[in-house]
Amino acid sequence: MATGNEFTLLRQRRFLPFFLTQFLGAFNDNVFKNALIILIAFQMANVDAARSNFLINLCAGLFVLPFFLFSASAGQLSDKFEKSRYIRWVKLLEIAIMIGAAVGFMLNSVALLIAMLFMMGCHSTLFGPVKYSIMPQHLKPEELVGGNAWVEMGTNLAILLGTILGGVLIAWPQGHMWVSGAVIMIAVLGYLVSRAIPQAPPAAPDLRFNWNPVSEAWRILRFTYGNFTVFQSVLGISWFWFLGSVYLAQL
Repeated sequence: MATGNEFTLLRQRRFLPFFLTQFLGAFNDNVFKNALIILIAFQMANVDAARSNFLINLCAGLFVLPFFLFSASAGQLSDKFEKSRYIRWVKLLEIAIMIGAAVGFMLNSVALLIAMLFMMGCHSTLFGPVKYSIMPQHLKPEELVGGNAWVEMGTNLAILLGTILGGVLIAWPQGHMWVSGAVIMIAVLGYLVSRAIPQAPPAAPDLRFNWNPVSEAWRILRFTYGNFTVFQSVLGISWFWFLGSVYLAQL
């Protein structure tokens, strides 16, 4: 690291607000997802175990489905717009989704809660490409490995802590109230922190947006296949997250 070591990045505005924003987003995803899964398990397991198991696996599947469907489209948006403003738009969407989730908890509507979980998957999909594309604009080349390491560490720590907190809160008396307040507060905090992210000019402001997510995803896959090392890296990372999400859902 030209500035000393990886820890110096956490003292700099060009990295810390972005790091905290992505940490809080991943944290909120997992607080909500695990609270919902445990709520379904405890409410339905004794009444209809088969339906409970189906809904739990449905939650896991619907959360990751947007990553498969819309990641290429999200990449277009992150290239077309100024990135700090785009991140703030995504965080405002997260607040709206979490308000919808709170309504679902109040109404005890599993259908609404699952729909909001799908929307949180969409929120994370929109954030995914900009999470990595903004770093080369704010970090020096020799800082990118350290910056990526912090983001990966933060994401996995957020998953762990969010999974724990979601399970703890929903088990308390009036747990749905605690979870509702927590997810809205975390979403608002994430938006406030995102306002400190420095501007990052769009990479392709004149890009013509392809509204067909299937054809855009296929185009990106063909593009990455042109560099087989990159293609293998994509497959490896995808398998890592696929395996982790499957194991976590079954446990």
